[in-house]
Amino acid sequence: MGIKIDLNKCMGCKLCVKACMYGAIDIVEKKAYINSKCILCGTCVSVCKYDAISIDKKDKSVPDIDNYKGVWVFAEQREGVLANVTFELLGEGRKLADRLEVELSAVLLGDKVSNLAKELISFGADKTYVVDNPTLKNCLDESYCDVLVELIKEHRPEIFLAGATSFGRSLIPKVAATLETGLTADCTELGIDEEKGLLLQTRPAFGGNIMATIICPNKRPQMATVRPKVMKKAQKNLVGGGEVIEKTILELASPRVKLLDFIEDLTEKVNLEEAEIIVSGGRGLGKAENFKIIEELASVLGAAVGASRPVVDAGWIPYSHQIGQTGKTVSPKLYIACGISGAIQHLAGAQTSDCIIAINKDANAPIFDVATYGVVGDLFEIIPIVTAKFKQVVGG
Repeated sequence: MGIKIDLNKCMGCKLCVKACMYGAIDIVEKKAYINSKCILCGTCVSVCKYDAISIDKKDKSVPDIDNYKGVWVFAEQREGVLANVTFELLGEGRKLADRLEVELSAVLLGDKVSNLAKELISFGADKTYVVDNPTLKNCLDESYCDVLVELIKEHRPEIFLAGATSFGRSLIPKVAATLETGLTADCTELGIDEEKGLLLQTRPAFGGNIMATIICPNKRPQMATVRPKVMKKAQKNLVGGGEVIEKTILELASPRVKLLDFIEDLTEKVNLEEAEIIVSGGRGLGKAENFKIIEELASVLGAAVGASRPVVDAGWIPYSHQIGQTGKTVSPKLYIACGISGAIQHLAGAQTSDCIIAINKDANAPIFDVATYGVVGDLFEIIPIVTAKFKQVVGG
């Protein structure tokens, strides 16, 4: 793709110079010339009154795009346990496949994981493609990428979905880049364009202030990662009449990266993404030591401990506890926000909670706009009282 200026049409009016935010256009002897700063954004084309500027676009469409059929879900697992987001993707994938009248397939990779294939069938997959290989034991994205690319090239699914987990965020962009297709990350909603049959991929943009719906019309597969806990989990079907397909990758190269050890975060006693109750702390706690009152309340309730980004950035608590747009998305039955103002970035990760209780001394804090119940007051007075009351109830 390249940009061209017809010097016979160019009048040297400088409209393009004013419009270009990259300083990529120079005027020499009353004619416009493109310099090396150009990023091909096309702004100059739209402002030129004399149609002197054009962009030559190569046809990047897939010649056999109609031969791509089916919806695929990446069945993420670790140590033989399927991630919960896999079942959420199967539920959403089933809807998409039914709308397109195509098959829903799961892709399962790992070492000694074949026993999980039938479980994926029971949750709605028409087919499960399994690659069981010792090289895939440690979930290294380099090896997984090679396998997924080979399978996609062979079977040509039109849609490929994966969880926006830490592993998915590392792996799936590599797959998309290798296949030279588009990828929408951190989707919160998926749908099908009724007229064109394209995947509608919706995700928060501009700090969560707007929702952007993105399509990939000229490449396949259409790829998206989906935030955990935003889609409804598939229902288990005990009948399960799907097909398990064992695949053998003949040339699976040894990864360049070797996993030396996996260190579990011992501070995360309850998995945030699976917790039914979460107690979160924000800047209102004042300092790291004050997280003890949050941890004590969480311990009494059997809850997970969450946090807003500012306290994570300050080093008060590890990143694994961060909830929000750049952290984890949670959907517990009860979310208790203590000293959290309620910035849109934080709410993006917690607003789907069934019940939100906010404790904040600022009556105008945005968190009260979404809270089911709000308590205006000093959290250092309120939380110990609540903790003591729950101890009585639990003890009684």
